[in-house]
Amino acid sequence: MSELWKMTAVEAVTRLKKKEISPLDLVEASARRIAEIEPAVNAMPTLCLDRAQDHAKRVMAGGAACEASGEAGWLAGLPVSIKDLTDVGGVRTTYGSPIFADHVPAKSHPLVERIERKGGIVMGKSNTPEFGAGGSTFNEVFGRTRNPWNTALTCGGSTGGGSVSVATGEVFLAHGSDHGGSLRRPGTYCSTVGIRPSAGRVTRGTSNNLYSPQSVQGPMARNVADLALFLDTMAGFCPQDAMTFDAPARSFSDAIASPVKPRRVAITMDFGGKFELDREIREICWKMAQRFEELGCIVEEKSPDFGPVDEVFMALRSQQFVVDRELQIEQHRDKFKPDIIWNTELGLKQTASKLAWAERERAALYRRMNEFFQTYDLLVTPGAPTGAFDVMLRAPATIAGKKLDNYMSGSTLNSAITVTGSPAIALPCGFDSFGRPVGLQLVGKPRGEAALLAAASLYEKLVGLDKLLPIDPKPGTVPPSVP
Repeated sequence: MSELWKMTAVEAVTRLKKKEISPLDLVEASARRIAEIEPAVNAMPTLCLDRAQDHAKRVMAGGAACEASGEAGWLAGLPVSIKDLTDVGGVRTTYGSPIFADHVPAKSHPLVERIERKGGIVMGKSNTPEFGAGGSTFNEVFGRTRNPWNTALTCGGSTGGGSVSVATGEVFLAHGSDHGGSLRRPGTYCSTVGIRPSAGRVTRGTSNNLYSPQSVQGPMARNVADLALFLDTMAGFCPQDAMTFDAPARSFSDAIASPVKPRRVAITMDFGGKFELDREIREICWKMAQRFEELGCIVEEKSPDFGPVDEVFMALRSQQFVVDRELQIEQHRDKFKPDIIWNTELGLKQTASKLAWAERERAALYRRMNEFFQTYDLLVTPGAPTGAFDVMLRAPATIAGKKLDNYMSGSTLNSAITVTGSPAIALPCGFDSFGRPVGLQLVGKPRGEAALLAAASLYEKLVGLDKLLPIDPKPGTVPPSVP
């Protein structure tokens, strides 16, 4: 019983349903693991263990607490983490900001309500950069979250705490969000899996950017089957989010139980020369992406035309920052980190004509991607341009030997896919010469999560890296920068 935390989420839920173990057993195992691991990684700085125990008891008692037990994504009393950007009623929720350091919301976010209704037990809040802005997880409220493969390194961002919480076995599943790669970079850096779903697949509930497809909510896990289970938990129409739609008639878990391989797979390392990446990352990802041939897929080097995608992304992202942060910065400018102020002021300075241009370019890219997917079933890219970097830095010092222009420059491989509207999965594919995890980014057709998860599941079984998790944190040193 002391090692229940080592189980996969699917295995744990199966045993919960058979009553071989109880939700309280898992809550206690999770709490012990958190106490053991947290000093080394700082992944879950806010806990709500009494609340978790009370919820576990309600699930065990049945009745209204189990009314969703026949639905897809039923978790039956499984411990999970919730990103600290997302409200949990009665639990300190800071958004990584000193402005909200003592904030305790009275009501949970609609997605948290859905997760809890489906038997997920919230153990606590996972750490995030301030308001989720950044590719390294740190803030002035809770400090830095460290990579369990080498605690001298970053875990990525902004769902860094969530990725670490599942990689180390603190919880079985992690909730997160993704704008420019926040479910994908931490997956790549921590050898976990994270999916950025299509806009509308999962509710964003209380967002002020309710009609923007840029930011989405989604799951992280140790393997693809667990990821599919948690996406089943999250997916579906929500009256508080006008972009949401009904969950599929066939669950994502069922889709990967009998997966269909992609027929044609396109590989691109740099999006047709558009982006830089370190040499070793390129070599590893190129070699490992070609392994789709072992599944019987036709594999070709091919990239869609992404056009001026980086400039488009920054224009749209900056507008979203204006919506979210303009009024707060007017009131609390001294409490915001410079990156957020810069991104917001970039939006305030751009013209209506610039925004109109960005929207036209986004629409044109969507049409080109749609044409691309008439030929290919899957697009495979590197998950990140570098290995995990120094935990004390906000971004990599260099990519391929070149200095970065801004804090988002390390996320361009991910943010380009955000603009396309396609779902994307971070999937482990190996380790570099310094022992840092390396991952692929698998990109599917819009609303094509079932086929995307199936492809990821087949590849995962081929490579077998999911068997390495969960892990105990390992101390280490920062590798030198390499081209």
